[in-house]
Amino acid sequence: MAPFLRKGEFNQKLSNFLQKMLRRKKSEKFIFNAQTLKYEKAVISAWSRILQILGFVIASLVFSLIISSIAYMFIDSPKERILKSELIGMKQRYYLLENEANRLSEVLESLHYRDNSIYRVIFESDPISNDVWEAGSGGVNKYRDLEKYDNAELMTDISKKIDKLKRQMAVQSKSYDEVSALVKGKEQMLASIPSIQPVSNKDLNRVASGFGMRIDPVYKVPKFHAGLDFTAPIGTEIYATGDGVVELVEFNYGGYGNQVIINHGYGYRTRYGHMSRFAVKRGQKIKRGEKVGYIGNTGKSTGPHLHYEVLKGEHAVNPIYFFYNDLNDAMFAKIIERTENTGQSLD
Repeated sequence: MAPFLRKGEFNQKLSNFLQKMLRRKKSEKFIFNAQTLKYEKAVISAWSRILQILGFVIASLVFSLIISSIAYMFIDSPKERILKSELIGMKQRYYLLENEANRLSEVLESLHYRDNSIYRVIFESDPISNDVWEAGSGGVNKYRDLEKYDNAELMTDISKKIDKLKRQMAVQSKSYDEVSALVKGKEQMLASIPSIQPVSNKDLNRVASGFGMRIDPVYKVPKFHAGLDFTAPIGTEIYATGDGVVELVEFNYGGYGNQVIINHGYGYRTRYGHMSRFAVKRGQKIKRGEKVGYIGNTGKSTGPHLHYEVLKGEHAVNPIYFFYNDLNDAMFAKIIERTENTGQSLD
């Protein structure tokens, strides 16, 4: 039994040695000494410890920079979120401003058309040339200062539009001054030229169909509509839009029904169609604002209304440009918008 006991003692000593080794600090390192054939505790110098610390710090910084770069690319900071929100708001305001500029441009173009096609024709004055109307201003470098901004294209575009509006407003203002000078001494002409609406229409809600291509209410095909349709109850009064002589009072089988044509002189005539009753006779002299007849539904008509035309020579022209005694600028813009629809006419 003695040899077995000695073996047990050996195992106990081995176990104690291993536990002692495990209890040593984890930071301790051992190296094998080839001369003594023993493992000896490694001694780490202060410089080595400094290098280890520096390596750890540098590795931490590099890792932090990598994480920060990734976050910067994909995650906005609070300040960036605020700036982006402001940019979205500015773009929305820009588009609203652009729409307003486009609307003003359309109104100005209509005023320009009325000036060239009506006023200057009436007074036999040369129209404003397209070269003058569309002329630019400033040099090629005028908008260079805007190129440094991130939204340079948007800013340059709206700046150009506003500059163009200002130039055209100046041209149109000068033109009106010239027309004003031409008016002097032509009172009879001004009294004769059609210049008011043929029915009472202060709120402009009675304009039902405009001048130009419209859908025929009977044949349902596109057809040129030579005038304006004004809706109103049967019996509503119709007025002469300028001084003149009643040229025609008849029932027209071509579609106008009961119609009156007034000759205003200076190459202008006006037609009033679909009336229920007449209030004038052929050859009668008439003044602007006097009664011509009453709204009706005669001829090729799909509802009570007045079909009103302005004729220059033998050609129909858009009557809305002859309402200058009736409408201010805001009302003129509104009636243009109402008459630009491409829907169905009433006759």
